Amino acid sequence: MDNLPVYGLLLVLGLGFGALIGYQMRKQWAKNRKDTVEAKVESLLVEAKAKQKEMLLDAQDKSIKIVEEGKNEARQLQQEMATAKNRLEKRESLFDQKLLELETKKQELVDKGEKINKTKEEVDKVKADQLEKLERIAGLTREDAKNVLMDNAEKMMADNLAHRITKLQHEANDDLEQKAKDLLSIVIQRCASSHAQEVSSSIVDLPTDEMKGRIIGREGRNIKTIEQLTGVEIIIDDTPQAITISGFSPIRRQVAKRAIEKLITDGRIHPARIEETIEEAKKEIALDIKKTGEATIYEMGVTGLDPKLVQILGRLKYRTSYGQNILNHSTEVANLSALLAEELGADVSTAKKAGLFHDIGKAVDHEVQGTHPEIGRDIAKKFGLSEEIIAAIAQHHDDKPDSLIGVIVKIADAISGARPGARKDSYENYLQRLDELEKIATSFEGVDKSYAIQAGREVRVFVSSDTVDDLGAIKIAKAIAEKIEAELKYPGEIKVNVIREKRVIEFAR
Repeated sequence: MDNLPVYGLLLVLGLGFGALIGYQMRKQWAKNRKDTVEAKVESLLVEAKAKQKEMLLDAQDKSIKIVEEGKNEARQLQQEMATAKNRLEKRESLFDQKLLELETKKQELVDKGEKINKTKEEVDKVKADQLEKLERIAGLTREDAKNVLMDNAEKMMADNLAHRITKLQHEANDDLEQKAKDLLSIVIQRCASSHAQEVSSSIVDLPTDEMKGRIIGREGRNIKTIEQLTGVEIIIDDTPQAITISGFSPIRRQVAKRAIEKLITDGRIHPARIEETIEEAKKEIALDIKKTGEATIYEMGVTGLDPKLVQILGRLKYRTSYGQNILNHSTEVANLSALLAEELGADVSTAKKAGLFHDIGKAVDHEVQGTHPEIGRDIAKKFGLSEEIIAAIAQHHDDKPDSLIGVIVKIADAISGARPGARKDSYENYLQRLDELEKIATSFEGVDKSYAIQAGREVRVFVSSDTVDDLGAIKIAKAIAEKIEAELKYPGEIKVNVIREKRVIEFAR
C-alpha cells in the first residue's frame, strides 16, 4: 500500500512521455504529407505554365496568320475596287458620249420637225388657195360640191343601191334569223314556265250594298280615314256589292284592299278600328314581301345579297305590267338569261342575276322619279352589284347594249313579254297605240296611207311610187321605225312594212 504513490507517479510520467513521443510522431507524419502535396502542386504549376506557353505560341501563330490573311484580302479588295473604279469611269465616259449624241440627234429631229410643220403649213395654204380658186370658179363651196356629187351619184345608182341593200339585208337576215330561231327554240323549250296573266284588279266585293254605307261612315269619316292612312282613293259608284280602290302604288292598293276585307269580316268599322286594321295589313304585307324576296332568291340560287335589296325584290310581287306579274316575269327572264348565257358561252351566274334584277326599278317607280331602267341602275349601284349587271339593267330597253350580258337580258326580256298570253292591254290603250302608229307613219312625206294591224305589232305603209323610189322607201321604213322607238312605249317589237308599187293599166281596142 506504501508503494501506490510511486506507481501513480510512474504512471503519470509514462503517460506524459508517451504523449510527447506521439506528438513528435504526429508532427513528423504531417510534415512528410505536406511535402508530398506541395510537390504535387509545384508539379501541376510547372505543367500549367508549360501549357500556357504553348497556347500563347499557338495563339501568336494564329494571330499572325489572321493578320496576313486580312492583309491579303485588303489588297484583293483594293485591286477589285480599283478595277471597278476604272470600269465605272469608262462607262461614265461612254454615257457622256452617248448623251451628247442623243442631244445632237434630238436637236436634229426638232429641226426636221420644224421644217416638216413649216412645209405642211405651206402645203395647207396652197391647198386652201386652190380650193378657194376652184370654189370661186365653180360658184360652189366645198360642202355644196360634195352634196351635189353625192346627190348625183345617189340618183344614178339609186336602183342599184336599193337592190344591193335589199339583197344584203335578205341574205344577212335569213342566215341570222335561222340561227336565232334555232337558239331561241332550244332556250324556250328548256324554260317551261307559267305565263298566265296576273289579274291586277283593285275591286273589293261586298256582302251587301248596306256595307257601302258602313264603309263610308257618318259624314264620310270612315272612308276619309281609310284614304288618309293608305294614300289611295276609294271609289263607290252604282256597281252592286263592289267598291273600287284607285292609286298609283300597287302596295298601297293591296294594303287598302286587305284592310277593307278585314273590316268587312270583323264587322266593326270605325276610325279607331280602321287604324288598327290598316297597321295590321301593312305588317302582313311587309312580312309577305320579305318572305317572297327570300323565297325568290332561294329558288334562283342567288346568294350574297343585301337584305334590303331582297326586300325590294319582294315588292315586285305586287307590281304588274300589261297584266303580267313583274316578279314572275323577272324570275322567267333570269332563267332564260342563264340558258342563253350557257348556249353563248357567257357567265351564267352574272346573266341570271342581271335577268332577275333587270326590272327592279319597277318596285319603286311610283315613288321615285325617272324611268325604271334608270331607277334600277341607281338601286344596283347602291347595293354594290357588278358593273356588267348595272349596265344590263340600265340598257335592257336600248337598241344596242354595250355588253353580251346586256344583249342576253334584252332578248330574254323580249321573249318573256312576247309569249302569247303573257301580257294584255286595255281597250283604250290598244286603240290609242294603233292611232299613234298610224299618225307617225302618215307624218312622212310621200306616204299615202298607213294601217296598224296584228294588234299593233305591225304597221303597213303605202307610199307613192311617183314621188318615192326604192331607195327612198328603205329610208322611210328606217325613219318610221326610229320615230316609233323614240316616241312610243309598247311591249315586244313592231314591224314596219313599207309597200311601194306601180300599176300601169292600158286598154287594147
